[in-house]
Amino acid sequence: MSIVPVAAEKHSSPPKMSTLVFIFAVSFLTIACHAAPRGQCKANRDNTVSYTGFQVWTITPHSKAKQSTLMKIIRHYNLEMWKETNEIHEPVNIMVPPRYQKEIRLRLEEVKIPYDVEISDLQKAISNENPRTNASAANPKAAHQMDWTSYHRLDDIYGYLTYLADRYPCRVQLLNVGSSYEGRPLYVVHITNSTSPNTPAIWVDGGFHAREWISPALATYIIQQLVEEPSNAKLLVNVNWYIMPVVNPDGYEYTHLKNRLWRKTRSPTGSSSAKCQGVDLNRNFDFKWGGPGSSSNPCSQVYKGPSAFSEPETLAYSNFISSKSNEIKLYLSLHSSGQLIMLPWGYERNTFPSDYDEMLTLAKNAACKFRKFTYKVGNKVDLLYQASGNSADWAKSIGIKYVYSVELPINGFILPASNILPVSQDFFRAMDVFAAEVSTLSAV
Repeated sequence: MSIVPVAAEKHSSPPKMSTLVFIFAVSFLTIACHAAPRGQCKANRDNTVSYTGFQVWTITPHSKAKQSTLMKIIRHYNLEMWKETNEIHEPVNIMVPPRYQKEIRLRLEEVKIPYDVEISDLQKAISNENPRTNASAANPKAAHQMDWTSYHRLDDIYGYLTYLADRYPCRVQLLNVGSSYEGRPLYVVHITNSTSPNTPAIWVDGGFHAREWISPALATYIIQQLVEEPSNAKLLVNVNWYIMPVVNPDGYEYTHLKNRLWRKTRSPTGSSSAKCQGVDLNRNFDFKWGGPGSSSNPCSQVYKGPSAFSEPETLAYSNFISSKSNEIKLYLSLHSSGQLIMLPWGYERNTFPSDYDEMLTLAKNAACKFRKFTYKVGNKVDLLYQASGNSADWAKSIGIKYVYSVELPINGFILPASNILPVSQDFFRAMDVFAAEVSTLSAV
């Protein structure tokens, strides 16, 4: 593994896609839309995907029988679930294409399953999500373009990380730990005030799933607070931080340029259908890889890839964390949506690590810090679903003490930028609890 410090470098735009990948991407958008089954969304002349007329419904089944009926409807129409739950009385969110709305409405009314239209026109919600675009907000004279009142493109994020490394060289080191499939750098920010080799560390990441924009926004907010806010200096006492804001940079850029709801990577899968591109990075880890909650179908949103660590992103990620596994004592992976703090294991029901109660206690203490949003805390399978080959299970399997994956507050995957600061400020409260616990441990 090659870990390259890049504190003195100036980031340039990620390399353009190769001709083969470009053709593949254009073919994908011409033929079909991955996030909308059965060809229901349309590609505009510039090959951007439109979700005009799509709706997001909140459906509450209220009984096991109705839950079973609802799942049959979802499978029959090949609908995408935006919010899932294992609890019967908890609502689920479903994206419904225009073509099936009348038919599904009639079926739900027939079986007396209540529903509400959460988003009446998905494309309008997407268009209103990030009104202050980076292009209009850019100030060429500014040292960086980052703020937390809008969602930013990858260049802005990476430019900000470079700025911090240049401005605070004794505290911030920018590490290039590898490259994505399309050749974009994979950056980890190392934040420290310690020179001791035995200082314990906290890991934070965001952007595993491309469309979950709030997770890179929160990850960069945490970086900003740790580095640029003097009142948070206590969080660096006997604690190092490693933060990777965007695990899936290719997919993240694609959501800004072509398809807002793209989830996976941009690597080819060998499928004859161009819409079946990409791997779910959070099913590609070499622990219980290929089990329940993942898929062998390249067209699935939870496609596990041809082999564990088949993706350059997961390979670089795992190599770096493995090299720091004695140092990292707390692992925090940010996702959306659902307001959940989830503990391993995620590959099987009723299976827990031996120190589950310790992890649960710390997570509950952290959740007590929140003021604006209420998070449920518990096992991943109990709160959400099975997900074999996920990163948090893998992190626990290599010996990291405290391991959590978080589903942040969001309305499906479209959260107006005005919510970035409320979500981020509220969640940052938990960093006190995590850092206080980790500071008592020793890297061995």
